[in-house]
Amino acid sequence: MSAISAALVKELRDKSGAGMMDCKNALVEAKGDLDKAGEILRKKGIAKATKKADRAANEGRIEAYIHPGSKLGVLLEVNCETDFVANTEDYARFCRDVAMQIAASAPRFVRREDVDQQTIDQEMEIYKEQARNQGKPENILEKIAAGKLEKFYSEICLLEQPFVKDPDKNIQTLLTETIARLGENITINRFTRFKIGE
Repeated sequence: MSAISAALVKELRDKSGAGMMDCKNALVEAKGDLDKAGEILRKKGIAKATKKADRAANEGRIEAYIHPGSKLGVLLEVNCETDFVANTEDYARFCRDVAMQIAASAPRFVRREDVDQQTIDQEMEIYKEQARNQGKPENILEKIAAGKLEKFYSEICLLEQPFVKDPDKNIQTLLTETIARLGENITINRFTRFKIGE
């Protein structure tokens, strides 16, 4: 196989944000196929990000976003391991994107583990009753309600929402890609969304 060109490596690096050698190795493994190499990088990035998940994230930044017109605003805490990463443009861009996501999609929780049991029980009862009213058999009501609960999580949990700038990925995927790119554990800790009249 012919050598991988520097232009191809640069193109993959621009698309993925991964390091030069990671891009070259992925292209070699994918035999020069750009799409396949991107997939290889994503899989490796997820593996790298998973390894970093247990590391303490005690640095970071508070991101403030005020929507044009000053009727909607978000305060967001995102943590990372070092102030070096917290001060990079890539990290700041990630924080801005997440703050804009919160402004646009109004999540109520960061992750599904944050949803209180009372809310889950209430939703399950509503979904079961809806299915019952549609004449569904009793023995499948639980399954129907569980399926609807998954959709509910994707609407109210920030990490499970489709990313407004790229609906093909959710915020968890965006977070994982950022962890892989920056090489540090990053956590979205908490947020508050303010809207005039709410």
